[in-house]
Amino acid sequence: MSPSTLEFHPIRVPGSVHGDDAADFRDMVEVRNRVYREISGHDDNRMTPEEILPVYRPDDPHERRLLWLVRAAGRPVGRLGIDLPLEAGSRSAYLLIELVQDAWGRGIGSAAETLLVDVARREGRSILQTWVEHPAAEGERLTPPTGYGTVPHDHAARFLLRHGYTLEQVIRVSAYDLHGPHEHLAVLAEDARAAASGYRTVQWELPTPDAHVEGYAWMKSRMSTDAPAAGLVVDEEIWDADRLRAHDAQYLDGGRRVLVTAAVHVATGELCAFNELAIGQDPTEASHQEDTLVLRAHRGHRLGMLVKAEGLLSWRERWPGSPRVITYNAEENRPMLGINEALGFVPRAYEGAWKKVLG
Repeated sequence: MSPSTLEFHPIRVPGSVHGDDAADFRDMVEVRNRVYREISGHDDNRMTPEEILPVYRPDDPHERRLLWLVRAAGRPVGRLGIDLPLEAGSRSAYLLIELVQDAWGRGIGSAAETLLVDVARREGRSILQTWVEHPAAEGERLTPPTGYGTVPHDHAARFLLRHGYTLEQVIRVSAYDLHGPHEHLAVLAEDARAAASGYRTVQWELPTPDAHVEGYAWMKSRMSTDAPAAGLVVDEEIWDADRLRAHDAQYLDGGRRVLVTAAVHVATGELCAFNELAIGQDPTEASHQEDTLVLRAHRGHRLGMLVKAEGLLSWRERWPGSPRVITYNAEENRPMLGINEALGFVPRAYEGAWKKVLG
């Protein structure tokens, strides 16, 4: 690849996706969607420019996100990104290098990785982490130190290993058929309610009602400390009302809808478990299950099953055109995977979580 034909063009996040200054951003979204389609063979991860724009607003006080559009001979062939958490003392950076398949094997990925490492060093970051989907393939497989799950020793794995990354965790991508039989959901929800005496559920669509802001923000903060992270480095996040409102706005400003199903400890009024279901602007596209958590002090009462089952029951009624729900779970998170399997989620793909420590 001649240097004169390769360009990593920094993307300035536009105020609107429709302005003349938004062409690079729109190209970035288009190439993103193509990359995901090539990897997975479907469009369930497709997003519109309008949906993605709020995620990259430059005034976020908690994370700085930088983007580049990759052009080869003037043609968009990929995108690069680095997310920099702004938690005090953070050493981490989250990278993405995404190229269309006909751009593979031309040295573009290596040049991109060098650029991102240089940025991370300038920003004082020494721990680089990235997530990559690994399509099913025959042959040698890699197992993370957790001992749970494997991924193929494929093109992406060889690239990451060559550049000093280690596989730390395997993520299972599962799908639930929203158009399939669902009578079992009501049974599972009823059984969970019986086991969760002393708790009740509450649901809301974003924006979060004022009465639930404090409790929901606390639970969101615990996602950074309580979810299985294997050998990855995750900064503890501090959530307050402002951060939660900004979280809500990322969805709402992009035209996305989110249903939160939460469990309340009746004796104290404390929110103690939650599940999120989200859908984009097109109600006939796939839905996504986002965060789910049960606070440590309230585990053992089947609250995970309760909020997930009740969420799916409501979701089927609200969005009957959506064909499926996609969710992501660490392979070692057997309690949550057991709930998903009982609900009817089936494995669909696997991601590798990779880490590189800079010397």
